[in-house]
Amino acid sequence: MRKIVFFMSVSLDGFIEGPDGDLDWHMVDDEVHTHFNEELAAMGAFVNGRITYDLMLESWPTADTDPWSTEPMREFARIWRDTPKIVYSRSRDYTDWNPTVIREVVPAQVAELKEKAGGDLALVGADIAASFRRHDLIDEYRLFVHPVVIGEGKRLFRTREPKFDLRLAETRAFGNGVVGLRYTR
Repeated sequence: MRKIVFFMSVSLDGFIEGPDGDLDWHMVDDEVHTHFNEELAAMGAFVNGRITYDLMLESWPTADTDPWSTEPMREFARIWRDTPKIVYSRSRDYTDWNPTVIREVVPAQVAELKEKAGGDLALVGADIAASFRRHDLIDEYRLFVHPVVIGEGKRLFRTREPKFDLRLAETRAFGNGVVGLRYTR
């Protein structure tokens, strides 16, 4: 059975974006990006909410043709294009890059997705992850802690949530100070 694997970068003080939605504090160098590529290339699909999918559409469809892109960025552009996409959106239908659009997070439908053959499902986006968490649907958390304190912005866990236990399965320290943490249920 496939797993729902949540991927997120987070500041040391628990923020996923700065006060104006900025992500310029992310420390994704070639080493970190290459690691992302290795993990994401193995996924069976990318699962995003509307906001994250819109952000992905801004860059990744053609990033491999941008002369400013690094080799890991060009590689991710290819991975992104080739990987099936599932977008949860109540308000939009998408035709760009042919995603499957689903309106609501329904546990029985997610269970059906997990039963299909293929790699695990990469869940990316804080709001959609909160919906999945409310239904206890996330099997694994892969958090990338960046060594920066930004002080304010959007928190990874913004609402009171019931306690749930995780088990540390793996850590990885990168040369730039980012630490990857993999937790399982």
